[in-house]
Amino acid sequence: MRVFVSRILALAAVGLMTAPAAAQDAQAFEPDCTRIAAFLDTAVAQGRTVGASTLVWKDGVERCFEAAGEASREEGRAFARDTLVQIFSMTKPVTGVALMQLWEQGKFGLDDPLAWHLPQFADVNVLAGEDADGTPILRDPARPITIRDVLRHTAGFTYGAGGNPQNAADRLWEELQPLSGDKTLAEFADAMAKVPLLHDPGTHWHYSAGVDVQARLVEVLSGQDFADYVQDRIFVPLKMADSGWRRDEADVPRLARIYLADEAGALQPMPRDVWLEANFMGKPMTMGGSGIVTTVDDYMRFARMLLNEGELDGARILQPGTIRVMSTDMLDPRIALEDRAWLPGKGSGGFGVDFFVRTAPPQTPEENRGSVGEFFWDGYPSMLFWVDPQQDMAVVFATQKVPFDGTLHHDIRDAVYGADYTGE
Repeated sequence: MRVFVSRILALAAVGLMTAPAAAQDAQAFEPDCTRIAAFLDTAVAQGRTVGASTLVWKDGVERCFEAAGEASREEGRAFARDTLVQIFSMTKPVTGVALMQLWEQGKFGLDDPLAWHLPQFADVNVLAGEDADGTPILRDPARPITIRDVLRHTAGFTYGAGGNPQNAADRLWEELQPLSGDKTLAEFADAMAKVPLLHDPGTHWHYSAGVDVQARLVEVLSGQDFADYVQDRIFVPLKMADSGWRRDEADVPRLARIYLADEAGALQPMPRDVWLEANFMGKPMTMGGSGIVTTVDDYMRFARMLLNEGELDGARILQPGTIRVMSTDMLDPRIALEDRAWLPGKGSGGFGVDFFVRTAPPQTPEENRGSVGEFFWDGYPSMLFWVDPQQDMAVVFATQKVPFDGTLHHDIRDAVYGADYTGE
């Protein structure tokens, strides 16, 4: 009964924030494949990336596929249509879709306390400061974490600090290593629940391991291993045969190498052992927030399903209303811009379920081009995809450059839309 009631309340709450509808008179626009190809060629020639490709689907047909450069410079292997790429955080929307399938089945409510389903989070604390010796000062949260918080990065969770801890919560993360590849998702959740929250739930947008909590929820609510669930319920129905976490040496001849920009900006190949380690080959961890290896064609099938409101080629993955919930800005307006970390740098908008959601047209020439109502996410090796319902379009941009290079995203959007596209 409590799940049913919570689900009704969640639907009512979402109904207060209507997703931007596609404009009746959308700005006239056609993607320019020549301009896209020129951008990719120039980016490679200028050493901004070693190789990249872009796939554009619009008005029910493929409009452009362009590629430039190399997937492996050392082998002289071109960045091709069937190149396998590591998408890192572009895994997150896949996890969100998996969990929202279970929401449609009535397995949970968006405003259920997380601890109803993962009891280890019942006693989580908030970091209130630390003593002179670094001992954390903890307090109870102002309210429980809800699943909605977990979906929109407002739970207060951390993601660690990449080996450079800034506070007592990050130091405990470094000690416990919740996302270590030798852990299962169950072990991850147990460790994660011991790390203090950085903020009270619902008060800040803070990018975190919350999507890995989503993956554990999928396991608990479905009774199935997370990777197996995604394979059975998303990849197989969508015919995404080249997508998954579990990879082996047979994939290496098609796998793009990741290139690391050094202090001078020169791109050096990531050492092969690190390169393969990023796939967690042979390890139990299946992250909800990272780890999928795929191709541009496979990921475009996922993007087309989203664009088509949950269905592709007769396979119904989600209901249209659920896609609208996911692509609606669910951030409380009381969360100030300064409490949204770097999210405002993505554009004029907010956050739904594992997606940035554009709620206003670009405000300046420097802001990334895009349409009101679009939703998207990206990945650490400068990967990007977006869904633009106003233009009936989806785009996948693939490259393998770290650290994350947002200038490539700005420029590929200029190449797709044109620098003068208003997005209204």
